[in-house]
Amino acid sequence: MEEQWNVMKGAEPFKIEGVGIGVLLLHGFASTPQSMRPLGKAFADAGYTIYGVRLAGHGTHYKDMEQSSYEDWIDSVEEGYRWLKERCESVFVAGVSMGGTLALHTGQHHPEVKGLVLINAAVDVPAMEPVRHTEGRFIDSFGSDIKKPDTTELLYEKTPVASVGQLLDLIKQVKLGLPKAVSPALILSSEEDHVVPPENSQLIYDQISSTDKELVSLKESYHDAVLDNDQQKIIEKTLSFIKSRA
Repeated sequence: MEEQWNVMKGAEPFKIEGVGIGVLLLHGFASTPQSMRPLGKAFADAGYTIYGVRLAGHGTHYKDMEQSSYEDWIDSVEEGYRWLKERCESVFVAGVSMGGTLALHTGQHHPEVKGLVLINAAVDVPAMEPVRHTEGRFIDSFGSDIKKPDTTELLYEKTPVASVGQLLDLIKQVKLGLPKAVSPALILSSEEDHVVPPENSQLIYDQISSTDKELVSLKESYHDAVLDNDQQKIIEKTLSFIKSRA
């Protein structure tokens, strides 16, 4: 019998219904919707319908995450996308880190997506490859990568080795499909990122087929930029991006 895990306090998914424009918000690997709440609030305050997805196996227990595959994570995103499509005339997808990778995947399979907001999205992280071959089931958490003092992200204390393998398989698949992404894209990249090399954002910019795309540098944030010093810049840039393309 499978163990049942409760959702951690603060890790709950969130939905707020607004007008005819929807924004799907996707958190990163081993993270939770908590990281996307500030963006969600800002977009809801602007009148948009938002859905902050909790990816399968996330926000509960790392043993739960171990049982989930990247296909399960994609299913979580697809469920959120369908929910927004039923209510909204147009849908934008925004994600950070692996959430950005999943946003790209969504754009590759749904060319009707009005716009992609990709924040330190991962498509090539060779430094993680050795973790796949680590002995044992779990390693210590990668931890938060935030420049702003006294700011924390809700994360697991352990990371399943199997889940890192799933992440790497997802990254490989999305990287191969980059030319399939045709939606307008706002790509935000921290100049100093200790998790995903900043070159990932340039690679995405160069290889997606979108004719409407912009690469913005984040100078005051590390990897988890949605909770860092450039949070307001991300919000303002994204609101402008949505308003001009909705």
